[in-house]
Amino acid sequence: MFRLSDATDFRRSVIGTTLIVSPLFQLVANAVDPGTWGDEREVVSYGVNPGLAQLQSALYHWSWVLLPFAALGLLHLTRRRGVVLGHIGGAFAALGFVNLSALLLGDAVQWWFGRHYPPDQAEKLFDEVFDLPGVVFSFHIPWLFLGPIGLILVMIALARAGFVRWWIPVVEAAVWILPYVLDYGPLSFLWSGGNLLVLGYLGMRLLRMSDSEWNSYYPSSYPSTEPGATTPDSYANTTA
Repeated sequence: MFRLSDATDFRRSVIGTTLIVSPLFQLVANAVDPGTWGDEREVVSYGVNPGLAQLQSALYHWSWVLLPFAALGLLHLTRRRGVVLGHIGGAFAALGFVNLSALLLGDAVQWWFGRHYPPDQAEKLFDEVFDLPGVVFSFHIPWLFLGPIGLILVMIALARAGFVRWWIPVVEAAVWILPYVLDYGPLSFLWSGGNLLVLGYLGMRLLRMSDSEWNSYYPSSYPSTEPGATTPDSYANTTA
């Protein structure tokens, strides 16, 4: 795995590993987050253990940075079927989760306000900053709608392509509904654990695939990678 000179092996390995690492970071961040176990007001809970607050923020940030790469990488499996859904979902997921990673800077702001002002005033100040129209339309709305919806569409595209069964998009949709109906706390493990279950399963599928299985998702019109087969490059070399 991870042979830099082998495009198929390297890309498949990176995508598979990212699908596991991203939700794993989310699960660990959920576990170490002071807000999971303490005061639901993060301006308060982050002040109790600022070290863990910074750790969870970094873990969440990197999980959201990695997730777009994983979502876009999965589009390879929709080259034959589910193409349109895959393209829409991949674009939505990439734009949404990249914007979500930027919001993690808000954790440091909450901690600072919580250390210098009473909780009610700290929350008010934080809301004034992060409810600015530029922040709402540039960061909040894209991740809130594009990220989860895009990832679910990618799962549906994978089911259309025949790579997974329909329980994958159904479970992933249920997982992403949870943060909207449950308060952040110990029950959040239903979300982070469920996301690891789905994405980790896909990651393991990719890591166990052979190169020939990966290449089988190319359309039949795509140049063959079999030794001795004529490709545009090989034809150009023989006729140069």
